[in-house]
Amino acid sequence: MFDPGELPRLREEIRRATEADSSLLEEARSDVRTILPGVRRIQPHNTNAISIVASDGGHNRLEFNPFFMQLIRIVDTYGKPLLTSAVSTSADTVEISDFHLSTGTALGKMMQALGVSRLSQLSPMISDRPASAGWAMVYRDMCEWAVLYELICERQFGSHTLVVRDGTLRSKIFSGELFIRLYDLMQAAIERNRAQERRDIYLVGIAKHSEVLDRYRMVMAVEDILPAGYPLFAPIPLDLQYKVYKWPEYVRMPDDLSEGERPKFNIGSMHIVRFGSALGDPVWTVDLLASQAERAPLIFGALLNDAVLGFPVPLYPQSLQQADAFAQVVDLDLAVLQDELVEAVRDQIAPERQHAFDAHRLVTTDPAARRYR
Repeated sequence: MFDPGELPRLREEIRRATEADSSLLEEARSDVRTILPGVRRIQPHNTNAISIVASDGGHNRLEFNPFFMQLIRIVDTYGKPLLTSAVSTSADTVEISDFHLSTGTALGKMMQALGVSRLSQLSPMISDRPASAGWAMVYRDMCEWAVLYELICERQFGSHTLVVRDGTLRSKIFSGELFIRLYDLMQAAIERNRAQERRDIYLVGIAKHSEVLDRYRMVMAVEDILPAGYPLFAPIPLDLQYKVYKWPEYVRMPDDLSEGERPKFNIGSMHIVRFGSALGDPVWTVDLLASQAERAPLIFGALLNDAVLGFPVPLYPQSLQQADAFAQVVDLDLAVLQDELVEAVRDQIAPERQHAFDAHRLVTTDPAARRYR
């Protein structure tokens, strides 16, 4: 703890430093005022909402040293599995690539459409023989993008449909311009559905947290950017995004050719949205597919109907929360799979030593913890 005699001096230094940096506050207030002209009221609009979500990699894993497995389960709003996978973090990703291509999974279809035959060609963060476990999370995200590709490019919907992703429509995991090529494929499929089936498919990504809101949330409240009374949305100007994100490629729109090459990391048009009408209601960051930004009133109207039913997170799309609940691998399912891993390890032990393996499972793994009882 600080010595009581130090506190008055430190408090004075904090106040003095804050006053010296007052230009930062004024600059931030000036930045958020550029949002005001774009603020619009949300009017309800009826359409289907199908959401997907990848299971949380932080929880869905199996461990039994020295073995480590990453479980991936992606489902839609109705609990229908769209892609499931279990991979060892020390696996040969060439074999995994061959499996997806030969069996025609969503990931295999996306790889084929993008003209790659290996995961290492799909992402610079995945090598043929991974040296660390971090690639498994990139693989999980890649599976989620693959499911989005399959939903939009290959599924037939019976009505206008809104596909909702948990997270923004931005990614740094794809090699080269593959992410923008994926955008082109999706956009072509959307246009084909509109022309041939008379069906509109919309894609949005919703983030619970974003650097834009982290930086400007307070000054947005001070400047009353989203006044009380109605659900509201507004596009985030590109100049404001450039101030927040250190990678211009993360902000540039997919059709921006001003630098001679296409952008690589972004296919979304960023907005802020508040589905409630009170000042204290949560504000989210939402990416609309860049080519669909002009349909923002209709898309947010459809999301509004879904968000007002949100539980347990209030005013957050219920379809996305349902998909998240279905995607989690917990309780009995996780216990069964964990036991399967243990039995698979046991089968690799010579029969005459399996008794030692069984005895080891009964040994307390942390005997020092007894001192806390």
